Order: sequence, then structure tokens, then C-alpha cells
Amino acid sequence: MGTAVGGERSVPRYVQIAEEIVQQIRAGVLKPGDMVPSEAELVERYGVAGGTIRKAMVEVRASGLVETRHGKGSIVKDRPPVRHRSSDRFRRSHRQDGKAAYLAESAQSGATAKVSVLYIGPTEAPEDAARRLGVTAGTQVLARRRLYFRNGTPVETATSYLPWDVVKDIPELFAENPGGGGIYARLEDHGHEFAEFVETLQARPASKAEASELALSAGAPVIQLVREARTTDGRVVEVCDTLMAADQFVFEYRIPAVD
Repeated sequence: MGTAVGGERSVPRYVQIAEEIVQQIRAGVLKPGDMVPSEAELVERYGVAGGTIRKAMVEVRASGLVETRHGKGSIVKDRPPVRHRSSDRFRRSHRQDGKAAYLAESAQSGATAKVSVLYIGPTEAPEDAARRLGVTAGTQVLARRRLYFRNGTPVETATSYLPWDVVKDIPELFAENPGGGGIYARLEDHGHEFAEFVETLQARPASKAEASELALSAGAPVIQLVREARTTDGRVVEVCDTLMAADQFVFEYRIPAVD
């Protein structure tokens, strides 16, 4: 590969082409159901060899935005965003109806949702989660790590950290399926009534490992959302650290204009 001024390595041409195709998809130039131009068309458009285009398409497919169909080529996936509604996504009525937040919001958007449990068990509380839970970093807590799919595509990872003294007598929280309404319903069943949920959002590029887990291109934008679940007695009984593919989610907030 060439070298840029100052000794920095230039971006490979196939990466530039892949990024341009991905941006065309994200901008809606290539719409869901559209065919990505063929290798021959891309060779002519960019004036490069077929091998360069094939390497570029490997990167495009890694973004999760297209699917390849034998004999047809690459087709842009239908990936309408999930709409988060902060004013109602954690309503008690959803839990009483047996719906966890992700399943409820996916159903509202007409998507097929799936949750894969990656780990449930004791872990040492990382520094940020420990601070939010009001315990010392390294204290034993329960971790529940999940990978969420929407229409077969991974869109979100989430790790919940819960105080050990709260969860040790709630066996459902150690199960892959904690029952209707999710872990919040089980916590309320055991007397931990929720007063509010506080969320902090930050947009940033995905790390290589994060991009791989969410089937994104390297450095793709993600949203890190950290949520505190606070009870009526003022205690934080869960910290949930969530990472979302930015192109999959729209956040809609209702902000009261009066006290």
C-alpha cells in the first residue's frame, strides 16, 4: 500500500470504495431491496481491478447492511430503525402484560425480535457500574450479558449489573428466561418498586471487537447507553451498559414543559 505525507499509511482503495457504498446505503441512495451494482459495474465506475472490488464487497457485507443471494448478487437489507420512546418503553403496564422493553418496542415497529443470552453469573463490578451501584469496584455482582437481534441481524449488546444482596434470593434472575416482563418485573415482584430510569447516551466509533459482534464495518458509529434503574427508596438496583448499532435506533423523548 502507499504511504501518505508524514509517513502515515494511506487508506486502501478497497476500503474507500466499501465506505462509499456503505454511505450510499445509509443515505438512502441505495434503498432496501435494491441490488448493489455488480462487480463489472463497480470495476468500470472506480477504474480498479476485480480483486479490489471483491475485497471491498467483503467489507460491505461485514457491515450487515446487505445480504448476498446466490446467482443474484448483493441486496440491500430492510433495516428500519427501532424507535425508542423514553416516555413509555419502561411503563409498568408493559411488564404487567409480560413484555420486556426490547420486545415491546420491537413489536411496535413490526420487527421480529430475538435475544441470545451470552453469560449469566457472578462477576467483579467494573469501575463505572460499581460507582453507579454505590459499591466498591471489584465487588461481586450478578452480570447478565445479552445479544439482541432484529429480523435476524444483531443490533444491540447489553450487560446488566445487579447487586448481589438484591439478586441472591431471586432465582429467576439467574435463569436465561426470567419470565414475563423480564428482570424488572421479577425485581418488582420481590418488593423493589421502580421510581425512575436514568439514561446516559454517548455516540462513538465501534471498536474492532464491537464491530465484529454487531456485524458492522470497522469504526462504524455506535451508541453507548448506560441506564440506572432506581427504586422508590432511592437505590440503584441495576446498571445496564448497552451498545447499539447507531443506524438501527431512533430516540424520541417527551419532555414536559410544566412542573
